[in-house]
Formats: sequence, C-alpha cells, structure tokens
Amino acid sequence: MASGDLVKQNISEEDLPVGHVLTASGRISAVHQIGSLNSQELPFSTAELLQLDETLALATRSTRIRFNVYVGDLGSETAAGADALFPTTPDANTSVLVAVSPNERAIEVRSGRNAHVSDRVAQLGITAATASFRDGNLIDGLVAAVRVMSAAVIAP
Repeated sequence: MASGDLVKQNISEEDLPVGHVLTASGRISAVHQIGSLNSQELPFSTAELLQLDETLALATRSTRIRFNVYVGDLGSETAAGADALFPTTPDANTSVLVAVSPNERAIEVRSGRNAHVSDRVAQLGITAATASFRDGNLIDGLVAAVRVMSAAVIAP
C-alpha cells in the first residue's frame, strides 16, 4: 500500500532506509516487499515512488477522499482478496483502494460509504490503468487510475 506520513523535522533522503523517499511536500513514501529486503529487486524506483506519492497526495487534497494503492497478491479470488484488504486501509470509510494483483493480472477498486465513488468512476479508473498495464507500465497505470478517478469524483 502506498502511503506517507507528514514529516515535522528535517530529514535527509540519504538517512532513509532502502525503498523510502522524501517527497517535495515533506512526506516520506515507502515501498517494501514481504520477506527479505533486496534493493536490486524493489518494484519501483525512487522517481516512480515520488510520482505515485504526489499523485496520491494531489488526489486526496482535491477530493478530500483518501486514495490508497496496494500492489501484491490478492489470491486467486481477487475480488474477495480486495474485499478483505479494504477494511484494513487507512480511513476506509472515506477512502478509495486501487488494488492490483500482478500475478492474476487483476485490478480491483473499492470505496468506502462516504467516499462517493460510483461504479462508473471505478470503471473509469480501471480502464485508464489497463492500457498502461498492457504495456508493462505498472506505475503509469496506477497514476492514471488515481488521476482519472479523482477528476471524476465529487468531493464530499
């Protein structure tokens, strides 16, 4: 899940662990793989993490709905996996989850009761992501999905 915390002190990017970046807004964005950490096998580059973090922050600011992204195994029943994962995300009642299960080649979108995201908006996000995913551009697809959905959502 992509997420960040507000930084209240000056932190040097060199002091951060592998897979962490300091964004322009002062947030720390992190990605990790389950199991042992190997910097050669991280799924996203620092630039990609920054791009995703900035997209999530802008979408959240413009809609007042928290956007969360999860990339990982959702199981063979991806819809059930996304349903189980969604309540564990931050601010689930007023958020949107874009969950991608690469091995199953599946993307699932879930939204909380107070997020005001219709099925049409979720489908727009999935459609926006699919073209990039087909070309092997996971980060571009995630960014496209969040941008399209945030543009189509009416803030609560």
